[in-house]
Amino acid sequence: MKDEKKRGRPRGFDAKAAIGKAREVFWDRGFTAASLDNLSAATNLNRPSLYGAFGDKEELYLDTLEGYREDSMDVLADALDPSLPLRENIARVYAGALAIYLHGETAARGCFLIGTAAAEAVQHVRIREVLGRSLNDFDDEIENRMQLAVERGELPQSADPQALAKLASAVMHSLAVRARAGDSRETLEAIARSGVDMICGREQG
Repeated sequence: MKDEKKRGRPRGFDAKAAIGKAREVFWDRGFTAASLDNLSAATNLNRPSLYGAFGDKEELYLDTLEGYREDSMDVLADALDPSLPLRENIARVYAGALAIYLHGETAARGCFLIGTAAAEAVQHVRIREVLGRSLNDFDDEIENRMQLAVERGELPQSADPQALAKLASAVMHSLAVRARAGDSRETLEAIARSGVDMICGREQG
């Protein structure tokens, strides 16, 4: 199937750049409201070229979700640098998330995955699969750092790394939704600080 798509791609076509531009359209409008005209204009591809390069709109949207997942995993891995204390790791996770969530030309857009895929997951099995897999990947990455924190004594031996990872992710999901709803940066940063305290314990002094 992928080879068939590539036959329709124009010479010099940059798939990654086109997917990035399409992501901006889906992020602003959502999957359903994003029209082929919107996507064609953003990618500078006419409809036949768009279909030839990516297949239908759902295929293109899935490509944008996968790209966002990969980018997010890179950001998460950097934030969870094990040479840093756990408290700093979690704070970096939330700071990096807010830098993304508060971006948007007309309003804060939140998380691309949570803000768009969650709305389509009921009707689209493949979108639901990408959403679920992405959330699990994020949880697993954080859980690995939590497990290391237990081994190092940054967290008590009684701590549950899996539960703490899901809690850390839940705070991030809340930040995403609240950013999209218009909460201020100050409010969101206060929630992030509370999330760090809840997971790592309050700093003494």
